Amino acid sequence: MKNEIVIPNEIISNKIYLIRNLKVLLDRDLANLYGVETKYLKRQVRRNIERFPLSFMFELTKKEDQELRSQIGTLKQGTHSKYYPFAFTEHGILMLSSVLNSDKAIKMSLQIIDTFVQLRKSANNYEELLIKIQQIESKNNNQFAEIYEVLQKLVETPKAKPRTKIGFKKN
Repeated sequence: MKNEIVIPNEIISNKIYLIRNLKVLLDRDLANLYGVETKYLKRQVRRNIERFPLSFMFELTKKEDQELRSQIGTLKQGTHSKYYPFAFTEHGILMLSSVLNSDKAIKMSLQIIDTFVQLRKSANNYEELLIKIQQIESKNNNQFAEIYEVLQKLVETPKAKPRTKIGFKKN
């Protein structure tokens, strides 16, 4: 079987979220990529739940779901599933392809894993650049301070900002 590229990797990488410090894809996005309904995907996962430990798949909490909805900005409460989404790690996606057991699911899983690998490589490149610039900077009396600061920001994980509630407030 040949690993055919079905869709551009940029589309897949845009669907990868950082939840609980893990890079994950949500059940609805995976169902869309695999060409199946989300309820079918979830049903197959529940039937084979022993194949999905917490390191492979977890269900979002109410708070995580609400935060995700606010980030995406298109999902409204009550118009979509009343169940919280499943989040699949890289290993969970591989296991999912065996549970769904279709050629499209297998090909798509391979492409998704390739996207995860490419993201990991690009993150490693930033770190390597940062180390090299630190070495050059120490030799050249801080001539590259601005470049170093920009690369430092790229390598750092973003900090969660406290959100202010919008709407009527009681005194």
